[in-house]
This record gives sequence, C-alpha cells and structure tokens, in this order.
Amino acid sequence: MSTPRVFHNLIGGEFVPAQSGKTFERRNPADTRDVVGIFADSDERDVHAAVEAAKAAFPQWSKVPAPKRGEILLRAAELLHARKEQYSRDLTREMGKPLFEAGGDIVEAIGMAQYAGSEGRRMHGVTTPSELPNKFQMSIRQPIGVVGLITPWNFPMAIASWKMLPAIVCGNTVVIKPGEDASVSTYNLVQCLMEAGLPPGVVNIVTGYGPRAGQPLVEHPDVPVISFTGSTETGRLVYELGARRIKRVSLEMGGKNPLIVMPDADLDLALDGVLWAAFGTTGQRCTATSRLIVHRAVAKELVERIVARAQSLRVGNGLDPATEMGPLVNEKQLQRVLNYIDIGKQEGATLLCGGYRLTGGDYDYGYFIAPTVFTNVTPQMRIAREEIFGPVLSVIEVDSLDEAVAIANDVAYGLSSAIYTRDINAAFRAMQALQAGIVYINAPTIGAEIHLPFGGVKATGNGHREAGPTMLDVFSEWKSVYIDYSGALQRAQIDNAD
Repeated sequence: MSTPRVFHNLIGGEFVPAQSGKTFERRNPADTRDVVGIFADSDERDVHAAVEAAKAAFPQWSKVPAPKRGEILLRAAELLHARKEQYSRDLTREMGKPLFEAGGDIVEAIGMAQYAGSEGRRMHGVTTPSELPNKFQMSIRQPIGVVGLITPWNFPMAIASWKMLPAIVCGNTVVIKPGEDASVSTYNLVQCLMEAGLPPGVVNIVTGYGPRAGQPLVEHPDVPVISFTGSTETGRLVYELGARRIKRVSLEMGGKNPLIVMPDADLDLALDGVLWAAFGTTGQRCTATSRLIVHRAVAKELVERIVARAQSLRVGNGLDPATEMGPLVNEKQLQRVLNYIDIGKQEGATLLCGGYRLTGGDYDYGYFIAPTVFTNVTPQMRIAREEIFGPVLSVIEVDSLDEAVAIANDVAYGLSSAIYTRDINAAFRAMQALQAGIVYINAPTIGAEIHLPFGGVKATGNGHREAGPTMLDVFSEWKSVYIDYSGALQRAQIDNAD
C-alpha cells in the first residue's frame, strides 16, 4: 500500500492543520488495509478561521463580473476532464463505488462546471412595464455572502460541485465541510478551481465530524446560507439551528423511492432498470429504488428474473474493472443494513436472496453485503417505509395503477419515482399523481441530469432545488430596481383612477 496522503484544512488559500492538532484517517471500505488519507479533525476554531477567510475574500470576489467568474469554472471543467481517470480512482478508494460509477461522479462535476460556468453569462433578471409613465423597472441577482456547504460521502465530487459551483458563480464565497468518509474528492475539485484561477479564500475546506465541525458552521452568525445534503434526522437539526438565526437553508435529504411496473411494461427494460436503481452504488443513493411496486400479473416472472440477476452480480473491490457492486461505506452502515434485514424477517417478509455479509478472502477486509430481495412485503412494514440506504429491495404486489400510486405516495419521503408502462394514459396519470420531485417514465429512479431542478417533497427537502436554472435561487438574492425619469413625484400603490 502507498503512503497515506495528509490533507490539511484549506483556509484563505493556505493548507493548515486543525488548531487542535488532531487528525483522523480514512480507510478504503473495500480493503481496510488501505489508508486513503489522513485529515484534519476540525472544531469551531477552524470553522471560525475559515469563515473569516471567506468573509475577507467576499468583497473583491463579489465585484468580479459574473462572466469572468464563469470562465474560471469552464477552465476547471477542462482540468477535471483531463484528470478523470485519476480522480475516479481516488473516489473509488475513498467510498467504494466501482470505477465506472466513480467516473460518472466526475462527469457530473464536469457538467456542472460547464453549466454553472455558462450561467455567468445568463444570470437573468426580468424587466416589466410599469403601471406609471416614464418609469422603468427590473430585477437583478446579487450574491449573499459566505455560504456554508455540508456534503455527503456517496457522491463526494458531484454533490460538492452541485452546491459549490453555483454558489461561487453567483459571487459568494464558500466554506465546505465534506463528509468525513469521503473528503479527497472535494480537495480534487477545489484543486482544479485554484489552478483555473480561483482567488484565495473564495473556497475554504474544513474537514471533520458533524458535531464538532458541521454544527459550528451552521450556527456561525456570519454564514447566512447553508446547503445540506444528508439524512433527514440531521437535516431537521440543521433546519432548526438555521431557523433560529433566520438563515436561508437548503435541504436535500432522504428517499424511499418507488418503481412501479404495470402488466403491459417491457419486462426486459424494467428488469435492467430495477437492478441498476436498487443495487447501483450499493443502494447508497437518495434516489435508489428501494420499493418495487409490481402488478400481480407479472410479479412472479419479474421477481424470479431479478433474483437470478441479483445473485449473479459481481460484488467486490471497485478498483477491479469487473466489479458490478462495491462495499457499503463503513461498518456502521453495514450494521444498519443488516439490522433492517433482521427487521424485515421479523415483520414476516420473505427473504428470496442475499441478506448476509460476504466473508472469506478479500471480503474479510471490507464491508460487503449480498444484494438482497424481499417479497411478501406489505406497505406498513418498516422495510417498506424507512430509508435503509443499502442494497435491499422490497417487493410489493398490487392489482391496479391506482393502488400502486397510493402505496407509492404513502411514505414520509418524496424524492424520485418511476413507472414502467406502454400505456401513455397511465404514464400521464402517474406523472401527475406521484408525490415526488422527480418522475421517470420507463426509466429507473436514478439518473438526474444537472440542467433540470433536483429535489423532493415532504420529508425529502424544504422546497429548494439544486441543479438546473433554479439552483441560482439558493445562492443569490433578488433585488427589484425602479428608475423614475418623470421628474415628478409619482405615487405607486395609490388609486390613480380618474
């Protein structure tokens, strides 16, 4: 194994250790003999220093013309593209997903750099006619200040880019605390930005754990905007802490995503979709398909085929090009998934495949679990209602589209959903009725693209949307401007009727 890299906090353009001198290490979840990196174990002192650096950089950065800010992002996209192979390996080592998936993470960051960079020339407001003569009015976007970002480990470069790049193209400065299980990719992203010309202090990185580093960032009085992606439990705390200080808080949290299969569906297509959405990223996606809601007429055939394919998936180290599914991210997550499998058994669901930790040989050095499928699941079972965040699929049989939609909607979450059908009427009915921020027709619940808004309803989020044109709303402030050139007092909002 190679010598572990040491990562200090990035504050004001300088790499500095945590003021406590403490560090923590991150090991490869597929091979815990491999130390990926050693990171600063930060506390509120480091967060304060990072916020001060971001505050100091804000006045000058916010005055840089938006097209010039965008050009830096476009140059960073070229650097990311050139380093995709290297950064993919780093990402696989730190969080476990196979190389072909890790490459997709980097591609998303490239796409966001291109999209957000182009927004530097498209940061549109609106002009409208005034109700009064000789008066012009318009709206403009302006930066807000220091933005605090708290990002997860499952898409460590893509989600960091979804938050960071729109924030800085709007003219804000950033303090980011990446997930402690996957911080290397954030450093790689920021390295490209710095080499592309990003001034010191515009982006600052503070690594560490939620209570010691994340919470001080949320509570800091000089951070008016917080963007968080993670569990619903933590997101609620972030929202509460932010509300006390009247901060703008953007939350993207959990999901319990349904994939509906109707009897007229293309079962070959549905089979591929279910396998990819349930077991891709080892089920560790907020958009993963965790509930298969299938019409009874085709349930037996489809489930038999899913089980056969699930049992043949190659599970292993993501650095092996033949691997189709990697490990869970850490021991805690492994135990969480195994606990939910026990709950499913106790609730009376039928375990058709998987449900156990993989052991023996190289498996003994990682957090591997066999792809798991439950049938005879009822909508009220915990495995059908609670987010598991692992490769566990619960199959629920139904007799109609209306029943399928009702069950799909009867959970706390509302992020992504899907339906497989050849009936255009059924597709449109489902599109309207499904309570979710994302609906797929004849495609699985994963695969969001950066030029459409991303987010959910109910316990999945609080109304904000990342990606797409709406991403700027989180990181910019609207200002309405009125220009009266009449040379006389004109009183708006007064009854001027003759």
